[in-house]
Amino acid sequence: MTYRIIAATGCPTGIAHTFMAKEALEEAARKRGISIKVETHGQDGVQGALTQAEIDAADGVIIAADKDVNRDRFIGKRVVNVAVSKGIKEPDKLIDAIVNQTAPIYKDGQPHTASAGSSEPQQKDSILRSIYVSLMNGVSHMLPIVVAGGVMIAISLMFGIHSADPESSQYNEFAYYMNTIGGIAMNLMVPVLCAYIAESIAKRPGLIIGFIVGMIAFTNGTGFLGGIIGGFMTGYIILGLGYLFKALPKQLDGLKSIFLFPVFGIFIAGFAMWFISAPMGWINQAMMDFLASFQDSNPIVLGLVVGIMCAFDMGGPVNKAAYVTGTALLSDGNFFFMAGVSAACIVPPIATGFATLFAGKAYSTSERSAGLVNFLLGSTHITEGAIPFAAKKPLKVIPFLMIGSSIAAILTYLFKVQVPAPHGGFIVLPIVTHPFLWVLAILAGAVVSGFLIGMDQKRTAAKSNTEQAPLAETAAVTEPVHDVSQIMSVDTIKIDVKAATQTEVFQQIAATAKQHGIITDQAAIVDGFIQREKESTTGMEQGIAIPHTERNEVQKPAIIIFKLADGVEWKALDGQPIKVVIAMLIPKGTASNHLYYLSEVSKMLVHQETIDQLHHAMKPEDILTLFSTKLTA
Repeated sequence: MTYRIIAATGCPTGIAHTFMAKEALEEAARKRGISIKVETHGQDGVQGALTQAEIDAADGVIIAADKDVNRDRFIGKRVVNVAVSKGIKEPDKLIDAIVNQTAPIYKDGQPHTASAGSSEPQQKDSILRSIYVSLMNGVSHMLPIVVAGGVMIAISLMFGIHSADPESSQYNEFAYYMNTIGGIAMNLMVPVLCAYIAESIAKRPGLIIGFIVGMIAFTNGTGFLGGIIGGFMTGYIILGLGYLFKALPKQLDGLKSIFLFPVFGIFIAGFAMWFISAPMGWINQAMMDFLASFQDSNPIVLGLVVGIMCAFDMGGPVNKAAYVTGTALLSDGNFFFMAGVSAACIVPPIATGFATLFAGKAYSTSERSAGLVNFLLGSTHITEGAIPFAAKKPLKVIPFLMIGSSIAAILTYLFKVQVPAPHGGFIVLPIVTHPFLWVLAILAGAVVSGFLIGMDQKRTAAKSNTEQAPLAETAAVTEPVHDVSQIMSVDTIKIDVKAATQTEVFQQIAATAKQHGIITDQAAIVDGFIQREKESTTGMEQGIAIPHTERNEVQKPAIIIFKLADGVEWKALDGQPIKVVIAMLIPKGTASNHLYYLSEVSKMLVHQETIDQLHHAMKPEDILTLFSTKLTA
């Protein structure tokens, strides 16, 4: 199957943002009748991988990702490349850029091969976004290692603080192995971070040298800051080598990959990392000591800062800055800082859940359901569930969430809670010190935020009801008409219609609609159909098309059906000519009718039996009976 638009989504953690962006893009495309396929880059790896045939057939590509998704597959295609949050908040805008052909062509004129040593930039984005995407690529690969290693160490500590020390009276052999395995995993944090930052910039050669440079950074004690600097340094050194070796004959490409890049890369990047290790180690240790002393001397200020950072963008770069710092301190044995970070990250989704409880009538059914789901998401340390609530009123909701997250972090530091695992939420309660106080701190922050958000939503709903009261008498007009007899008749169903082109079909539909008092202006309706076709074809599969238009010239909603004498070219999804046209005419301002009818007819045409009956129907009365039965079932 071919798709008009293809997309790739991915966030650093690969848990929530990735799939929220996928859902938002698919929903926006579905409402506009545009075919789309979304490839996700989550923690389980790539799902729904795009094939080369799908890439070649698509009009354009939407990349909504904060990690590397191998853009060089899309050379020569129109590409929109944005942060994953844009995919969640602005899916229609991204789709418009492809449909209207305003998106730039990616690396126009270059071959579809990703030369790892190429000096060409991987994307035409700002320098800051390029840096951010590469950093998050490293973080996303590092996090599973930190989580696994941290939990292993944490479990070992349940046997006693010194249970892994053979010289201690608390020594336990099982705890010793758990602690050792977890420690080895944690030691990989810096090399993996460094390697995948370099891989984002310089592909496979960057990955190889990045691991080696990352090991030098770890061995020399530069910490995660050394890993970050080493990753970027390695990536750009490999790009530089690619530029220098560009003049070599094509026959030596294999030699470049297996010999020149590794040898020269490790020589230059390795020596550079070795010589900057001393100052980097000092800076890293000074930062860790500063944060450690801050949590003891002024936990209120530290909690305030951590709470604001974690709730500011809920999984975005500011949130990740606090989170990555917490994981780095975990590797140094500091379990206090991460306790506050975790608490601050857990609060937002739980707060929105409380908001829907405190102000249930002010929220829609779907919002209340999302609020209940957020109790589960928050309990497992998935902050992103709060984003849909924050996106609707960011200037109000985000500050309220910051207040709750800060309260939770401050109380956590005052209670001196320790959380030795960097993720998991309430699942890791058995290994948390003072678990009851930690949950209490989180609930206190969530209840305060939830109350503030709920009260604001009540005020918004009350104001909306007041403004809409005068319109109550006309509200019924915009409700979908569920009785098919009100929008269809035998007189607007035509058999053996002769038309040679799509435009001729639209003209005859408009003439029929004008004849029966459905519209006031035929030309406007024909133009409405044509403009809709420019967005994407309404030709489905098996010879059926569902054109639709919403115009002021439509007096009442109607469905007009033509069975054509001969097939008409429609650019249908399966490439076949159209024999049955189901046209929908909707008055302007009643989009809910449009979506309702489109949805109902689409569901009806999912069944092969219905499609066969429609094609075999010989009289208008048979078609009307079929629709009356199916659409009111």
